[in-house]
Amino acid sequence: MSEKNKENEVLKAIRERRSIRAFKSKALPLQAVNELKQALFWAPSAGNLQSLFHYFVFDARSREKLARAAFDQDFIVQAPLAVVTCVDFKSIEKYGERGRELYVFLDAGIAIENLLLAAFSLGLGSVVVGAFDENAVRKILEIPSHLKPVAIIPVGFPGESPQAPKRKNVEEITRNV
Repeated sequence: MSEKNKENEVLKAIRERRSIRAFKSKALPLQAVNELKQALFWAPSAGNLQSLFHYFVFDARSREKLARAAFDQDFIVQAPLAVVTCVDFKSIEKYGERGRELYVFLDAGIAIENLLLAAFSLGLGSVVVGAFDENAVRKILEIPSHLKPVAIIPVGFPGESPQAPKRKNVEEITRNV
């Protein structure tokens, strides 16, 4: 496959991936789970400090508790996997306040996008959930104090095919300088 075709595949995935909030009750193949982990592992990070930690939650009772902590977003229970991404404040200490307030969150966004695109490439659906009670999620997963949960990402086989949302014109969000 040529480099141009690979690039087109990436751009196609960026354009066609949708947030999925309905999932089929079908387990994920182990190979797919491993590919998702690799997508997170290879995400770039500030100073290559790899300032993230990800919980892969397969247990149905734990996903049920996460759904309750996420203000009853029941699609979290439907998905066979919920990935909880946490920023690691201890690992970013050398960058001080800017590292704690910005770099770790940039790192999380980059890693999450890797996860979303990898899931899409594997025929899986996903969505990023940011609305949740942080303390409840901490308790459910016994998250240590140096980690901060920033997103819950349900992943599974899509049970819906949403249409593309209306987008602004590219000129409204960019400027050549």
